[in-house]
Amino acid sequence: MIHTLRLLLLLIFVFAGCGRAAVPGEADWLVRALDVPARVTIDAGRNEMTLENGLVRRTFRLAPNAATIALDNLATGASMVRAVRPEARIQLNGVWFDVGGLTGQPNQAYLTEAWLEGLQADTAAFRYAGYQEGPIQPHLTWKQRRYAGSTTWPPPGRELTLRFVAPVAGGLTVDVHYAIYHAMPVMAKWLTVRNGGTESVRLDAFVSEVLAVVEAESSVEPRERWVLPPIHIQSDYSFHGMDPASANVTTRWLPDSLYETQVSYLRATPALLESRPPIGPAVDLAPGDSLVTYRTYELFHDSDDRERRGLALRRMYRTVAPWVTENPIFMHVRESDSESIRRAVDQAADVGFEMVIVTFGSGFDMENEDPSYIARIKADVDYAHSRGVELGGYSLLSSRRIDDATDVIDPATGRPGGAVFGHAPCLMSDWGDLYFQKLERFLDATGLDILEHDGSYPGDVCASTAHPGHRDLQDSQWRQWERITRFYGRALANGVYLNVPDLYFLNGSTKVAMGYRETNWSLPRDQQIIHARQNIYDGTWEKTPSMGWMFVPLVEYHGGGEAATLEPLSRHLDAYEAHLANLFGNGVMAAYRGPRLYDTDSTKAVVKKWVDFYKAYRSVLDGDIIHVRRADGRDLDAMLHVDPSGEVKGLAMIYNPTDHVIEKTLRLPLYYTGLADEATIRIGDGPERTYRLDRGYGVEVAVSVPAKGWTWVEISE
Repeated sequence: MIHTLRLLLLLIFVFAGCGRAAVPGEADWLVRALDVPARVTIDAGRNEMTLENGLVRRTFRLAPNAATIALDNLATGASMVRAVRPEARIQLNGVWFDVGGLTGQPNQAYLTEAWLEGLQADTAAFRYAGYQEGPIQPHLTWKQRRYAGSTTWPPPGRELTLRFVAPVAGGLTVDVHYAIYHAMPVMAKWLTVRNGGTESVRLDAFVSEVLAVVEAESSVEPRERWVLPPIHIQSDYSFHGMDPASANVTTRWLPDSLYETQVSYLRATPALLESRPPIGPAVDLAPGDSLVTYRTYELFHDSDDRERRGLALRRMYRTVAPWVTENPIFMHVRESDSESIRRAVDQAADVGFEMVIVTFGSGFDMENEDPSYIARIKADVDYAHSRGVELGGYSLLSSRRIDDATDVIDPATGRPGGAVFGHAPCLMSDWGDLYFQKLERFLDATGLDILEHDGSYPGDVCASTAHPGHRDLQDSQWRQWERITRFYGRALANGVYLNVPDLYFLNGSTKVAMGYRETNWSLPRDQQIIHARQNIYDGTWEKTPSMGWMFVPLVEYHGGGEAATLEPLSRHLDAYEAHLANLFGNGVMAAYRGPRLYDTDSTKAVVKKWVDFYKAYRSVLDGDIIHVRRADGRDLDAMLHVDPSGEVKGLAMIYNPTDHVIEKTLRLPLYYTGLADEATIRIGDGPERTYRLDRGYGVEVAVSVPAKGWTWVEISE
């Protein structure tokens, strides 16, 4: 509320002298795309270059060496950096080198124009040797086969490359790449290290981003937990996590020992930002070889509001990894014989489901190279396609033990074990190489459309010196990450949909778990339904609905017996419909795990009703969720979907978990629908009415929601 009022006052101020009224959201990139193209500009007289898009600007000094001298959040007017640092750092054959940078700044708390001319180049650093710029180029190939909303690949924007050469002759070069995206305060950065010399060199380590940031908190005394600057940093070198914070292994907020004037007595303020891998890569570059690092994405926030920060992150994902907007409707069939698969396909086609996944525990085996088995699965795929349904299957990777020769070696003991899942195969072992070959051949031969890849690579290191794909401990993590991401990139290029329970969105995957606890599906049915809404509410702060899967136990799962399961479906149709209303009403797809989707015509009609509801509102339901009220089992709970560019601007789903009717007036915050003064609103299947928006861009809507029921509110111009 406070934030939206501040935005209103800002817009009134901006347009006060323009002779016209302010339009709410007109200058807000999260509501309407700003018509300010990303661009690179050069000021030869000042030896400066800027990379900007109206929301964020990075300024480089090009002489006597290249370095970032300003990084400005144009939405807030804030300077994000206070001092000059090198553009990158690399360790070659055990020796660290700066890439670019300038020295001689007299005070690390801020940088003035007057000090710029006095800055010098470090003679031991890689030297700036030129630049290249152009439109953003795709680093992954996406074969789009499914509905994905309004997406563009590659996204509009500009790329800038600064080239640096070694301080001594030898042929080594470092290209520092930057990307800036149109109408979004996001930049990306990565390196290419080339060996143009005559001798092999080892790239032991690198730091691809170094920023002396303006601190978000000043404290003389130490803090157990510091407030960090308003920058979301995330790389595609991520492991073992279903959210950015859990999977982030490259971002480091560090004390800056050079910052002598900070108020922290111990100089412990986290005011130095680095992006670097936790180990390695320790890759040997022979003459002519090159290494391209991971990409680090930098999102500059303009607010402390949790909802707004989440909206910004979700917009970043939809832009830099638009495949995450694919949101097919799928079920999990638990038997893998052709009769069971085809029965599930037929039912899916009957009710409008779009995918069938042959699930875990079904006996489905993508490592099976028997020609007759492959031919049978291909025939099942062809049958599914004839019914307009996609077919896929499950494969387990990392959370399994193979044998002592294959499993990762614990550096602490020198023996197998010590992995995230205890024992796990090394992806660069002979077994690992064969595993990926088998899956690639299976996918190609059968035409499978989906891979549910469980236990994906979680970042394990391996101290083996006998595995053919890596040399030793130091390069083991890098080589395994290269292998898994190459596999996922290949799948993306072939149109294979990837359900992966780790954060590989930036490498081609499309879904992780929304955040549920599997054993909760053994709870009584009514408790499952409340938990599901809580999980969706909590899971969509940083994910769009399309990025997280849920679960529906059509048959028993983790125990619970009859009280927990939905079969026979017609006998528990009220609970089944509650699941459907939860999920389709919030644009979230779930693993409907069982042998069938319906057992009677009545059950079939209910399933189809909610599939049709989702498809009718697909554009807005796949859009962002505004969190209205979390489910607590005591009162109405609600989530509001918004799509300011769509015909339907908003859709609120309202649920009543109690045993009695609730009649209540709810306030719906409509700022992010893009509506300014009025909204046309329809409650359920009722008539349309015009509502005036209040000064906080909200409306009050009177609703009557039946016991254990729901309703929805459609919002348009």
